[in-house]
Amino acid sequence: MDTNMHAEQAATPGGRAVELVYVTTRPELVEALRARSASTPAGRRLRWMYPVLGTLLVLVGALLMVVDGVDTGLSAGLAVSGVVLWALSPLVPRLTPWLLARALGSYVEKAGETRVLVDDSGVRVTTNDSEARIGWSAQPTYVETPGSFVMLSDDKAAVAVTVLPKRGILPPADADALRAILDRNLRKL
Repeated sequence: MDTNMHAEQAATPGGRAVELVYVTTRPELVEALRARSASTPAGRRLRWMYPVLGTLLVLVGALLMVVDGVDTGLSAGLAVSGVVLWALSPLVPRLTPWLLARALGSYVEKAGETRVLVDDSGVRVTTNDSEARIGWSAQPTYVETPGSFVMLSDDKAAVAVTVLPKRGILPPADADALRAILDRNLRKL
């Protein structure tokens, strides 16, 4: 693995490159996935889908009770299912990213130390086992969280995500320098 990316940090058209070195943690993944969920149509849909589906199930269950005149197992089951979905509604936006981060945790741990070079040509990510070059058009938007910059693809679910933890920024660069590069090349959500 290339242990010194500094040699590649020649001045770019908009300024200097920023280097990050870090080991991704599960809490950072959770934070990034929550930011993705809040910033994408698929994530926003998930927030209203449970209450809407819960309401429909309660209404259908109640309608069946009124039409049949008796409480059948089906009508009661639909109504109870609707109430359960309503009860889960506040938990889904918090629980889903946590479960996904837990599932991805072993993959992230295997990657080990991550070295990233961000300049006006794109992002180069190097781990123990892989190297990738991400052009700005592949992930044209980003979200800033308290601890990271999260680059997102522009598909509806924002499947491709790159997490750039602020704690990994090497001196003399700072979060403002990285933010400036991202602002020049990406759309902030």
